[in-house]
Amino acid sequence: MERVSAQDSSPGEGESLLTNSALYREYLEERKEILKHKWLESEKQGHDIGFEKALLDWILHHRVRWREGRRHE
Repeated sequence: MERVSAQDSSPGEGESLLTNSALYREYLEERKEILKHKWLESEKQGHDIGFEKALLDWILHHRVRWREGRRHE
């Protein structure tokens, strides 16, 4: 298996591959939803609940429905 290093690609090529990746775009959309959930839950509780708590809560209660909704788009 051949390894590709950053030196093997032109400057910006690796970044372009990353930003054009469907997996990376999906990650960014999921992160945006988690941050929105963090804000909403923090407002309800009257203090910042932190990213980790928001992440776990979102995964347990919202991720499956969110992913199903994205599949239908």
